[in-house]
Amino acid sequence: MNEFELIDRFFTRTVPAGGLVRQGVGDDCALLDCGERLLAVTTDLLLEGRHFLPGADPEALGHKALAVNLSDLAAAGAAPRAFQLALALPRADEAWLQAFCRGMFALADTHGCVLAGGDTTRVPQLGSTQAAPVDGPLTICITALGELPRQAVCTRGGARIGDDLWVSGTLGDARAALGCRQGELGRVPTEHVAAFAARMDWPQPRVALGVALRGLATAAIDVSDGLLGDLGHVLKRSGVGAVVEWEQVPRSEALRSLSLQQQQRCALAGGDDYELLFTAAASRRAEVEAAGVAAAVSVARIGYIVGAGDGLRIRDALGAEVPVPWHAFDHFAG
Repeated sequence: MNEFELIDRFFTRTVPAGGLVRQGVGDDCALLDCGERLLAVTTDLLLEGRHFLPGADPEALGHKALAVNLSDLAAAGAAPRAFQLALALPRADEAWLQAFCRGMFALADTHGCVLAGGDTTRVPQLGSTQAAPVDGPLTICITALGELPRQAVCTRGGARIGDDLWVSGTLGDARAALGCRQGELGRVPTEHVAAFAARMDWPQPRVALGVALRGLATAAIDVSDGLLGDLGHVLKRSGVGAVVEWEQVPRSEALRSLSLQQQQRCALAGGDDYELLFTAAASRRAEVEAAGVAAAVSVARIGYIVGAGDGLRIRDALGAEVPVPWHAFDHFAG
């Protein structure tokens, strides 16, 4: 049972009509009905050893812990307003906490997002009488809240046949950073290693673009688990298929220096990009491009939506199908 099967089987429930909850499990954000506006709510948990390596830079970790939540708000077209922090620490290390807060609050201040409470606790030590106890994993959980107009709701379920498929920024650098750290990519120039690491450790949530796409995007999701996996969620919720044109998938110069197979693995199935993947009517291409300019974020049309029976296909520049032997990130794999 993978992560999403687990959610579908045990936690997906029908939302009662007319209540506070307008949208519940299964999207980037829950939407709460607050009268003239909607409150968007999202929660993300980062676990040491699963989402980040032991000894990670605390300033970058503070930034990323909030950034991944703001990215979910961006996918919903919501403007960030507040967040809560739950933190389980092996110990109260003053220097670590100062650096963590510096990274977290710098991003919060950039987006006018206020810390509104939370909880802290100490992680218990793990071990037995035969082995010296070790600290349990550092755990960071943030719940972020944003707001959006009632008429501007954008979910994963609105893609229509004939829509264009778009993505912001570039894809694959974060996965390349992991590949460098794990020695999977061979010899990579130092400047490219640094560029990859910056994308992995300091993701930039596309909040301004999410707001600019209100009324334009028909469906949206943030790319956290890989382009193909996250696109698959949109296709499932919308009941459609898609064609992705590989040559149009935006990649940095650093990523383009890798082999074709490495590029495809990183850009199509890598994850941790936190870019926006969205659909929009083909008649509104100029407006989408203008939204990108207004938000100072590049946007690229990478394909189009087709009928559900056509599934998801990746095509190269000659129209041939690109084999994809990789899978999106799954929290319950391995």
